[in-house]
Amino acid sequence: MGILNVTPDSFSDGGNFLSAAAAIEHALRMLEDGADLLDIGGESTRPGTPVAAANGSQVQGVTADEELRRILPVIEGIRHAAPQALISVDTYKSEVARAALAAGAEIINDVSALRWDPQMSGVVAESGCGVVLMHTRGRPGDWRGLPPLGASVVEVVSRELEE
Repeated sequence: MGILNVTPDSFSDGGNFLSAAAAIEHALRMLEDGADLLDIGGESTRPGTPVAAANGSQVQGVTADEELRRILPVIEGIRHAAPQALISVDTYKSEVARAALAAGAEIINDVSALRWDPQMSGVVAESGCGVVLMHTRGRPGDWRGLPPLGASVVEVVSRELEE
């Protein structure tokens, strides 16, 4: 999987691919280097980052409009240059997921496991797309203040993903 973050505050690539042209070029390079799947993200969820509520009420987080402004040209550019590419979009917002799927994404990678936006499960179910459920304890802004698990991480993650 090639990870492509189109954010100014990415923890993995330092915001190197903010322009659509740079992001598309990097995506094509990852495909040439053997990536089977490209995962595109337009909002950082690194620890401590505030994330927008599903209704957009938390202004510190990236809005759905901004996330779409960042990722849609990249999805469309990849689709044009490499129509065979398998594209995943890293989002927890149903509005973003719906638009990304319409633009050519085939998988939704939801860091909240469909829990932060009550409409997300309907979007992925209606579309029939692939879905990746990530495990998280609360939102990124809360992570540093959470108490230790006190149990096996694998057991907690397995139980909570099953739920």
